[in-house]
Amino acid sequence: MEVTLISHTLEPESVVAAAARLSTSSVSATQLKERLSPQRVQRLLDNLIAAGHLSPFEHASFTFAIDGISRVTSHQLVRHRLASYTQQSQRYVSLGQLEYVTPHSIARRSDWEARYREAIEGVHRLYCDMMEAGIPGEDARYILPNAVETRLVMTMNARELMHAASLRLCLRAQWEIVQLFENIKIEVRKVAPRIGDELKPKCFHMGYCDEAECCGLMPKLDGKGAVR
Repeated sequence: MEVTLISHTLEPESVVAAAARLSTSSVSATQLKERLSPQRVQRLLDNLIAAGHLSPFEHASFTFAIDGISRVTSHQLVRHRLASYTQQSQRYVSLGQLEYVTPHSIARRSDWEARYREAIEGVHRLYCDMMEAGIPGEDARYILPNAVETRLVMTMNARELMHAASLRLCLRAQWEIVQLFENIKIEVRKVAPRIGDELKPKCFHMGYCDEAECCGLMPKLDGKGAVR
């Protein structure tokens, strides 16, 4: 898996801070942005997050090149609808050489890893045979497994990134999408460290766990709404 931040709002944290200040200011956002010191920007972001006033974060966006995730994970990722995606097409891109993801639970057991690899390679041979026989790629792809690697470009604003990370960095999320958002967090922190720090499981924000099954990292919320 490789995640690269290929574009982002220029000075994203200053833009968020200026947008927040604009609602109670008589001057333009341009002037506000020029006047805001780095320390003032950080204090404003802290206050916005503490107050739950997150709409200004929608003005900062981040675009990522994501390579080498499985179709399992890309299907989960695109459920976050407040984002833009462009994904490599299995209809137009011939998969003559198949790259695929092997879960750790399979890879660490040599007998099951061998059977897993054999099954995927067998399906790939059939796929290639169908392509050579003139079956359209858009039809031959029907047999490809969810393990097949894919590439995509994703653009998401900071508020939605915070929301998506709150769900996908939960220890009960599937391992591959947890790894994906850990890599996204690393990339965001390079250009917006305060926003990057806020990419964390929702229980860190709430102080408790509201999942049906709890990992034990935070106290559990019982059926009566009390933390225990």
